[in-house]
Amino acid sequence: MKLSKTLLTSVLTFALFGNSTFSKTLKVGASPVPHGEILEVVKPELAKKGIDLEIIEFNEYVTPNLALADKSLDANFFQHIPYLEKFREERNLKISSVGDVIISPIGIYSNKYKSLEEIQKGDTIAIPSDPSNGGRALLLLHNSGVITLKDPTDLYVTEFDIVKNPKKLKFKSIEAPQLPRVLNDVDVAVINGNYALQAGISPTEDAIKIEGKDSPYVNVVVVRDENINDPDVKELVNELQSEKVKKFVDEKYQGSIITTF
Repeated sequence: MKLSKTLLTSVLTFALFGNSTFSKTLKVGASPVPHGEILEVVKPELAKKGIDLEIIEFNEYVTPNLALADKSLDANFFQHIPYLEKFREERNLKISSVGDVIISPIGIYSNKYKSLEEIQKGDTIAIPSDPSNGGRALLLLHNSGVITLKDPTDLYVTEFDIVKNPKKLKFKSIEAPQLPRVLNDVDVAVINGNYALQAGISPTEDAIKIEGKDSPYVNVVVVRDENINDPDVKELVNELQSEKVKKFVDEKYQGSIITTF
């Protein structure tokens, strides 16, 4: 039996694509909490626009940028701007922010103390080991009156920039994901908001002190420079900056995560 030219074309199209409507997959790397949870909110909205959002979760801060650079990912959503700028400079990567979404406040936590005033002379404080988050922790301690830094406008300060340490505190650099696990081993720990939430710690209820809404550490969507104007990336950012996401963040995190749009 002979197939008409039109029917033959339809059969071939179906064999190649399943049907005439097919979606493009957008692979986005994210920290499980809160970034992965927020991406789940926009996934159905993107599907309506023909974009299949594939969320790939990471439990550390290095691999998501490397995976983006080597094209294993199309975008990532986990990091703040100072971390991105430092990482991009050190690794010579052509990746950039395409949109602000949230602030995940870093906080000061302790299983021993209920206030900063209780911190004792010679105590050990654990801080993140990467330069941007380590500096962020020290800046929070400075702004809380625990230490004094030489230049509190420098986002990449280190222990060597401390000019006053009246309680002679000792600082221990720990990889950011491990900080919740060392709370029983140190006197105080400064923990990133996403890792606190992931460990079942509430920044608004459990922190001795957390950053305010004026924090410069805004979490952003990041892509390779070549894809800054990609239409699917723009749709992703639009959905992440929607009222639906704002409502979800406000209700789910109760101030522990703050939207920036």
